[in-house]
Amino acid sequence: MSAQLIDGKQIASEVKQDVAEKVKALKEKGVIPCLAVILVGENPASVSYVTGKRKALAESGMKDRSEVLPESTSEEELLHLIAQLNEDKTVHGILVQLPLPKHINEEKVINAISPEKDVDGFHPVNVGRLMIGSKGFLPCTPHGICVMLKKMHVKTDGANVAIIGRSNIVGKPLAMLLTRREYNATVTLCHTGTKNLSEITRNADIVIAATGHLHTVTAGMIKPGACVIDVGVNRVPDASKKSGFRLVGDTDFDDLKEIAGMITPVPGGVGPMTIAMLIYNTLESAENTLQGLK
Repeated sequence: MSAQLIDGKQIASEVKQDVAEKVKALKEKGVIPCLAVILVGENPASVSYVTGKRKALAESGMKDRSEVLPESTSEEELLHLIAQLNEDKTVHGILVQLPLPKHINEEKVINAISPEKDVDGFHPVNVGRLMIGSKGFLPCTPHGICVMLKKMHVKTDGANVAIIGRSNIVGKPLAMLLTRREYNATVTLCHTGTKNLSEITRNADIVIAATGHLHTVTAGMIKPGACVIDVGVNRVPDASKKSGFRLVGDTDFDDLKEIAGMITPVPGGVGPMTIAMLIYNTLESAENTLQGLK
């Protein structure tokens, strides 16, 4: 019996539809939610991600203040642009697409964005808010995974969760989120130093792979009926595709779908949720602005 596929596209569509309705209501009150996505250079993957984000902005009725800058843009010029957008009260969210060219310090750029406009949830202030459970922007991919689990009625209360990968973008913040009382999971955060990884994953009710490496999770590593969330996006050569490659995740999907209870496909799983939650955060920022106007 094959696993139930978790349709990230469908769930993301529902989130975006809800956001679009709330955008309409905000516009009637004189506030137009606005996001500025800044792209420096022409990294093909980054261009693709930014295109997806801008499309979601248009679909939700938000204002798009995106900036595409040449690879030669200096760190000073980028920081100046961020400072301008921080001061602009009509801009509610600022996102700098990573990675940046090597001559620009990513940490300095992330820290320059106002925490109140940091809709990516990467600023140390928002990371701290996540850690202590106070209100702040949640990072989009971890938040999207949590929304996905809720929508699919995956039981997290008391569940054993194995997260493979300790990145600041997915693994660490996701571990923090899932241990909140609303999810109440017991989380094991695995990484390159983890011993007996298969033993840990076989004991998990939910396995989340976020390593950026092919076949991190194989069929022998999960128990029957487990929920598998695949965050990875890897390109593998495929002559049958026009692009010359196809996208696959971090799990051995074809084998796992015969054992798992639920599983996310790649593409069409976690990816669409990340963009949906970015739009959600931008809406939240615009709503905060309205609160401030009262």
